[in-house]
Amino acid sequence: MLKVKALRCEHLNNPIGLGCLKPRLSWQIESEKMYVSQKRFQLQVSVHPTFEPLIWNHFTYSDQSILFPYEGPPLESGQRYYYRVKVWAQGAGDTEPEESEWSESGFWEMGLLHEQDWKAQWITVKERSIHEQFQTRAPFAASKYFSVEGKVKKAVIYATSLGLYELEFNGQRVGDAYFTPGWTDYNDRVQVQAYDVTSTIREQHNRITATVGEGWYSGYLGWQKRKDTYGNTNALLFQMKISYEDGRSEVICSDSSWEETSCAILMSDIYNGEIYDARLEQQAAEHSSLTERKMMQVVSFPLSHLIAQENEPVRVMNRLKPVELIRTPKGELVLNLGQNMVGWLEFKVEAPEGTVLNLVHGEVLDQQGNFYRDNIRDAAQQITYICSGKGTEIFRPHFTFQGFQYVKLEGFPDGVTIEDFTGVVLHSDMETIGVFETSDPKLNQLQHNIVWGQKGNFLDVPTDCPQRDERLGWTGDAQIFARTASFNMNAASFFRKWLRDLAYNQLENGAVPFVVPDVLKGTFADNMDKTTAAWGDAAVICPWTLYQCYRDKQILVQQYNSMKAWVDYIRAQGDEECLWDTGLQLGDWLALDSEEGSYFGATDGTLVATAYFAYSTHILAQTAKLLNRYTDYNTYKSLHEGIKTAFANRYFDDAGKLTSNTQTAQVVALHFGLVPEKYKTQVIQELVRLIEKNDMHLDTGFVGTPYLCLVLSDHGYTDVAYNILFQNDYPSWLYQVERGATTMWEHWDSIKVDGSFWSTDMNSFNHYSYGSVGDFMYQNIAGIDVLEAGYKKSRLAPKPPANLTSAHGKLETPYGTLEVQWEIVNKEMKMTVRVPHNTTAEITLPGVMEPDALQQTIAMQYPSIQYPPGDVPQELAGKLGSTGKQVFFQRSGDHEMTFTVGSGQYTFQYRCN
Repeated sequence: MLKVKALRCEHLNNPIGLGCLKPRLSWQIESEKMYVSQKRFQLQVSVHPTFEPLIWNHFTYSDQSILFPYEGPPLESGQRYYYRVKVWAQGAGDTEPEESEWSESGFWEMGLLHEQDWKAQWITVKERSIHEQFQTRAPFAASKYFSVEGKVKKAVIYATSLGLYELEFNGQRVGDAYFTPGWTDYNDRVQVQAYDVTSTIREQHNRITATVGEGWYSGYLGWQKRKDTYGNTNALLFQMKISYEDGRSEVICSDSSWEETSCAILMSDIYNGEIYDARLEQQAAEHSSLTERKMMQVVSFPLSHLIAQENEPVRVMNRLKPVELIRTPKGELVLNLGQNMVGWLEFKVEAPEGTVLNLVHGEVLDQQGNFYRDNIRDAAQQITYICSGKGTEIFRPHFTFQGFQYVKLEGFPDGVTIEDFTGVVLHSDMETIGVFETSDPKLNQLQHNIVWGQKGNFLDVPTDCPQRDERLGWTGDAQIFARTASFNMNAASFFRKWLRDLAYNQLENGAVPFVVPDVLKGTFADNMDKTTAAWGDAAVICPWTLYQCYRDKQILVQQYNSMKAWVDYIRAQGDEECLWDTGLQLGDWLALDSEEGSYFGATDGTLVATAYFAYSTHILAQTAKLLNRYTDYNTYKSLHEGIKTAFANRYFDDAGKLTSNTQTAQVVALHFGLVPEKYKTQVIQELVRLIEKNDMHLDTGFVGTPYLCLVLSDHGYTDVAYNILFQNDYPSWLYQVERGATTMWEHWDSIKVDGSFWSTDMNSFNHYSYGSVGDFMYQNIAGIDVLEAGYKKSRLAPKPPANLTSAHGKLETPYGTLEVQWEIVNKEMKMTVRVPHNTTAEITLPGVMEPDALQQTIAMQYPSIQYPPGDVPQELAGKLGSTGKQVFFQRSGDHEMTFTVGSGQYTFQYRCN
């Protein structure tokens, strides 16, 4: 039976507080048939769950089933809208499209869309205490009491803050989001969250309490210890709309009638941690009996800066039990979570009143097995809890997070046990959509490390590291990891929100900051300002990556001016229009071929800059074409050709050798399509020679590493790529696994061979950049790649490594599940694939020993499979053989059979070489 399922609005499941005026709706098709494709659909929207009356009834002949825009009457603030979908789809054997039943309904609810919808005022306290040691302002708390008159139909809270806030309503925490309102550039944008609290409100004695901390708004940011980046006054904005059954409504707003209440949080800072005095909790509880009232102060801040929540909020995503509680050689009590994680340590304790407990967080133990935190630099990462003495006390922090695996415990009573602690993992609540696993436990651990590196650093913005005095949204790290990130999790909304801030932070001349939000104010170091290649290119590469992975054309529309401004900025930098050969470049950052004591790799920085100039210009041209901006398309297509010519003239000598003879130079020249055709064989062979010279190891940094294995595989040297991937000595990915890593490291030798550490200046053990190898593994080992944006057409072409007997890759695409599973036993290959409905896939079977027999078997089992025509590209001449409609490739002795299929599940079993 044909069904419609998985309704989504703007990538989200039943969102409330939405801000977009034309929400886009998506759905998936479920059917037992094969080759199912949508022919038409009907979409209905109503303000009633019964769909009577309708406000929009849309019927069209189209195969579009993702991100279809609402085009009905204008949407109203605070209104909930229900929608449902019916489709007509045709499968294998159908002469006419089959009609589905109506889907189950989904809904979205609008936020406050207009400035005039706000009746609330920004409020703050009149006086704030300053913590002497850290020079931070203590969080404040404010309360409001109210009653309601009548039966409540619905109650919704809209709230935000300058700083971070938490709400409590009638003794219950409001919502499950943390670190609200999130980190944006508050000079331009402050997100608003919406909470449905209908089930919590009562007729009499309602109490709302808000607690506000400094957070990113005014707390410490960056290793330069900047404070008050956006302002020095933390404030709350709160508005609750109460709708009654009889049609009346009223609002409860933040204003000067709110009262300051006692707060037990003495200090809470993102880097330094939190100090909490549980003895003050009783004062807060008894506040209603106090005779002296401290009223809140109204402050001014533009309501025009308010925007609806754009991405998934940070939530509790995992809870981990520690694996051991040890005494180190120094005699310190240390807890081991068994996993480098980001979040908090929740604990319970029973101790006398006034007992001071300290929890100090670190990532690793040193050579002697002692607690180590020198790499954390100036971030205290410490929780101090002062016990109330009232029985068993349970605590978790509020406006801070830590990156850690080990916690040094100080002041805890002798009876403390491992069961008293829980690691609470926090990150942006992005749906997990990718699975990758193999027969090799070490490779599986590498995948685990990649995913946990993403978890730890995708906390509202894509940070470089989650523990030291930095935790900034480095643009270069984000762009090189974006494709890998988008396989593991649905990062569409996450990146869309961050890219908006990138555009706001972009300078008038088009320069892109090193970090977004830009707390460094355009400066990375004393001799580096503005921006640099590979980092600034996030403005172009990230939107294009999102489009490829999610078919979200709106992200290109949203970012187009930013993309264009970046490319135009580069054009103005070089001595020639088609070269970027000026300024100091980060280049292949942290490459192993650098001079001793230098962070800069040996690859010519201007070569890297010009290569990225070409890459971003090419993407911009393709984007312009997609958006029907043909004047721009012709302009940037021509510019791209000019850059390619200029690159070849500047960076190749007469013999066809790159002037910068490094692994990374060969990699970027090949990956970005900058090698003249006559030199391609020579350049790929030179890359292989350099790898062989380095004993089959890489020496690449941030720029070369993401593309190294992809380039090798794309040019017929998959075996060399696998040789590098499966190395387990230094430098390699599995070297980190051998050393017990549970996340990705910032340096190939964050822990050196002798057990010592890399420099404490910059040595994160949770730094996702080198996890970009995931993209190679998913495309080659699992064999999953995109041919048409959003996996409307996919490529399923695994290349089994010799040392693996099986692999499994699964991706929840916008259309449904795309899956490849293969296993080799005694040279017998069994490969099962699943292709989602309303899509097609190009399948390549590797290592086919008997192509004619297999073709006959496939034709009998799946007669509708389409083989490609006999015409083949000239450059593949001599590498292809053909039999009738069947074409099979031969590379490195491996036969491949390629064909195109519609949706369904397929199993192939055959002898392989």
